[in-house]
Amino acid sequence: MNDTSTAPRQQRRTAREKQPAPAAATTGATTAAASSKAPSRLDQLQHLLSRDNGASIAEMVEATSWQQHSVRSAMAGALRKRGLIITSAKIDGVRRYRAEQPA
Repeated sequence: MNDTSTAPRQQRRTAREKQPAPAAATTGATTAAASSKAPSRLDQLQHLLSRDNGASIAEMVEATSWQQHSVRSAMAGALRKRGLIITSAKIDGVRRYRAEQPA
């Protein structure tokens, strides 16, 4: 089972070696494509929460396709890290959440 061929072995690339640049970066592609991409789900939540009426959990779940606990987690974590103050009020039996920028 010992293969004594004289063909040179191909060296493996380690994680520390520099990776080749993607084709788009070498062709001088503009950033217009990057600026036209859709807003992230967190951006969508922030927009919903910044409306005058705010948003209910059901509206946020529908907009993001996340589960309820994921929406609540995003409000408690990522949106607060963005500096938003999240408040809630029960209006006509439905809890609505609003986000405001700190003063």
